[in-house]
Amino acid sequence: MDKFMQAAIEEARQGLVEGGIPIGSVLVHNGEILGRGHNRRVQKGSAILHGEMDALENAGRQSAKVYRESMLYTTLSPCSMCSGAILLYGIPRVIIGENSTFMGEEDLLRSRGVQVEVLQNEECINLMRKFIAERTELWNEDIGA
Repeated sequence: MDKFMQAAIEEARQGLVEGGIPIGSVLVHNGEILGRGHNRRVQKGSAILHGEMDALENAGRQSAKVYRESMLYTTLSPCSMCSGAILLYGIPRVIIGENSTFMGEEDLLRSRGVQVEVLQNEECINLMRKFIAERTELWNEDIGA
């Protein structure tokens, strides 16, 4: 498995250990992780700290050029908010662990020229299936259902 998706999965597992939602993400530029993060809405009482948003925040302020040369790895298909951030910063490529438990804004990303790759990674799928079954109410809160 790709080392960057593995890093995103490690972030997702850390989120679960912390009592949060197991979604992880890493921002990669020139083969190096600039920022890594996981969904910390529960841990921080945050309205916006999805895995992708946490990774972007932890990467710190970057130039437009860096974003345009970066890739974002995420264990789950990005929601509207996270897809908006991807588009805002012009990140050209997104590698998604899985979209079978949640389908985000992949069509929007593609329509705006973002290269989207979905792996259907079994580890990502199993993490989310188990979490959704055990914590349905928290999951529904996270996706605004």
